[in-house]
Amino acid sequence: MTSRAGRPAVPPFLRVVGAGFLIWAAVVVALVIMESRFIYFPMRDHAARPEQVGLAAEELQVEAGDGVRLHGWWIKGDGRTALVWYHGNAGNISHRLDNARQLVRRFGLDIWLVDYRGYGLSSGTPTEAGLYRDGLAIYDAARRGGFAPDRIVLFGRSLGAAVALDVALARDARAVILETPFRSVPAMARSHYPFVPGFLIRSRYDSEAKIARLRIPVLILHGDRDEIVPLAHAERLFELAPEPKRFFLIRGAGHNDTYLAGGEAYFDAWGRFLQDVDRP
Repeated sequence: MTSRAGRPAVPPFLRVVGAGFLIWAAVVVALVIMESRFIYFPMRDHAARPEQVGLAAEELQVEAGDGVRLHGWWIKGDGRTALVWYHGNAGNISHRLDNARQLVRRFGLDIWLVDYRGYGLSSGTPTEAGLYRDGLAIYDAARRGGFAPDRIVLFGRSLGAAVALDVALARDARAVILETPFRSVPAMARSHYPFVPGFLIRSRYDSEAKIARLRIPVLILHGDRDEIVPLAHAERLFELAPEPKRFFLIRGAGHNDTYLAGGEAYFDAWGRFLQDVDRP
């Protein structure tokens, strides 16, 4: 078959394939260029302050290693154990206050709740390297607040689990709690955007490659109805984690309602773990 100009005509099938390839390439390029917008969903405005939900707190200004200024709260408990909290990828620290109130009232924890760069009142723009710096700075602030490593428990939820794990490998602590953790960003991309080649993804947050090096007790919690991070991610991390370790399946919980859906069983899992790691 030839065209009127005498050149071979392109078969309709190849034209469809070519158009499909161009569309795929355009979508992939757009996703790669806007990668950070698919990872970070910060909010600047606070929905509440600690005193508005019945919590006593001290305002914090923390400086990360590269000079970025972070804002947060030292929520006061009974002064025995500090929970250094690394939050997820959306909202800001004000959206964690209801959960924090329950942990303070049940376990007497002092909670160091600080926004990453670009979130809430913190300066800067979120990046993987930046969040790791923020994680270390928040831990170091708790140390300056008078808490020895054996009185510090690291807690990370979702994206924060990757930050908490990175800090756990760089600093001493009593234990680490990882809630709704994912294996890595490329592994998450394979779940949600399987058409994007993994080698094009720059952000890693590769907990799967790190967790075997953990040397402190770990509790992993995950909802059996998590619609964002597949349960298999948490199960794989638990498989790779060294002892001592514990896994708690939160029945009926999705990704963002863990402590609400989990109810008393959820807090019992926290209580048993904190009690166990508190023993010499």
